[in-house]
Amino acid sequence: MSHRPLGRTDLSVSDICLGTMTWGQQNTEAEGHAQMDYALDQGVNFFDTAELYSIPPKAETQGSTERIIGSWFAARRNRDKVILASKTIGRSQMTWFRDPPQEGRLDKAQMTYALESSLKRLRTDYIDLYQLHWPERPAPWGSNPTRFNIDSFKPLPDENSIESQLEVLQGFVKAGKVRHIGLSNESAWGTMRFLFAAESKGLPRVQTVQNAYNLLNRTYDVAMAEVFLREQVGLLAYSPLAQGFLSGKYLGGARPAGARTTLFDRGQRYQTPGAEQAIADYVAVAARHGLDPSAMAVAFVTSRPFTTSNIIGATSLAQLKVCIEGSRAVTMTPELLADLDAVHQLRGNPCP
Repeated sequence: MSHRPLGRTDLSVSDICLGTMTWGQQNTEAEGHAQMDYALDQGVNFFDTAELYSIPPKAETQGSTERIIGSWFAARRNRDKVILASKTIGRSQMTWFRDPPQEGRLDKAQMTYALESSLKRLRTDYIDLYQLHWPERPAPWGSNPTRFNIDSFKPLPDENSIESQLEVLQGFVKAGKVRHIGLSNESAWGTMRFLFAAESKGLPRVQTVQNAYNLLNRTYDVAMAEVFLREQVGLLAYSPLAQGFLSGKYLGGARPAGARTTLFDRGQRYQTPGAEQAIADYVAVAARHGLDPSAMAVAFVTSRPFTTSNIIGATSLAQLKVCIEGSRAVTMTPELLADLDAVHQLRGNPCP
């Protein structure tokens, strides 16, 4: 397992990050513990979670993933072996995250409540990387919206400013409860505004952005890649398998028993016009090169020069082994990259 710098910090994280969002619904506590044991044995030192998880978000399961991680820390006594990332929700109409119930905002009271609740569930005194799960300001969900609407960017009168959010995060850092900060589902404009505010006002610097990146959505290649090159804000790539669609298991309308889209019918992000054809083409590339399509898709994301860590979530150890051990065996040859780029030129970025 190779390791890469986390932004401009002195931390070094594995190029594979263990995603955890299925623990508490699709996965039991015991299964979550087994995945963490396996990942740590494979050299994965970076775990990502959120107060939102498990997925799909529901009041009765909110925070369950952090609790499972917390019980694992308590049982294994190995908190020092893991670089831990978590997130607080952004602007949201979901009301069950706070007490008393209220719509989500990134203000001091709510952010403090979120952090203290996460620390309690995780059974730890600090979080290594604390991220804003999505923006406070209006912004299209996902980095590649399928329908452009300029109204979705219009400022709202009750927005909490980027500067005020950073000031709250600065308090967390000074208190020793957060080591570093990051963003998620963020744009190049938003990232640069956070960096400008930090530089001009002496506030904490954003180190990473967690955005979707996979063979069906390579929009990070454009503006955000330049942010990495010039500012060293790296990508934590989520959904490298496009919620499992790039494995090919959903082709032709198939719905395997126990699969996420079968259980929850939440795969619309990867069922957009053109997605099925693109997936079939990528699966065909894998077949021509004698590769497992899942291992190929993961290896591609990990190979990108701006990827700090590739977040792998699985519902079984077998899937996790394919993604970690299988992807290690994939060599991104010039011929393979050329074939993948050829599909990308033909099919583009069909999914948000």
